[in-house]
Amino acid sequence: MRDFIEGSVERLIFASRWLLAPFYLGLVGAVLVLLFKFCEMFFNFAVRAFESDSTAILLAVLNLIDYTLLANLMILVIFSGYENFVSKITIAENSPDRPEWMGEVDFAGLKLKLIGSIVALSAINLLGAFFNLKDWTSEQLAWMVGIHLAFVFTAVMFALSEKIGIHGVVHKGK
Repeated sequence: MRDFIEGSVERLIFASRWLLAPFYLGLVGAVLVLLFKFCEMFFNFAVRAFESDSTAILLAVLNLIDYTLLANLMILVIFSGYENFVSKITIAENSPDRPEWMGEVDFAGLKLKLIGSIVALSAINLLGAFFNLKDWTSEQLAWMVGIHLAFVFTAVMFALSEKIGIHGVVHKGK
């Protein structure tokens, strides 16, 4: 009886990972919404490109890059999160289009890529603010720089902790 109860609890816990699948499907939907917004921004950019000055063009391109990086980040989270926590994506195993990183990004690697992407997004937004100084007060810019530096510091701390953790495991194994 004890083995039956234990086995049932373990099966339920193991199957509960599938509760995460709707979250990843929701993120796929969010990528679609982001795509529609990207297309709208690109259309507006293309229509106004010839009447815009170089600063407006640069800001529009930075916004397009921002959306692209965000979509890349979301795909990375969807693929690696699904593979790390739910199930392997077996349909892609023999596909010539399978990204090289797919199936190789563990949770620690995902955290590093996530914080790296956040730093990149923050840098793009900060660059955009500096190209459009008239829209920002000195205090707002200072806060943006401070927040960006906090992201950079966090990324460095994550990377260092991963490096220390990896070296600790290697030394323990010897």
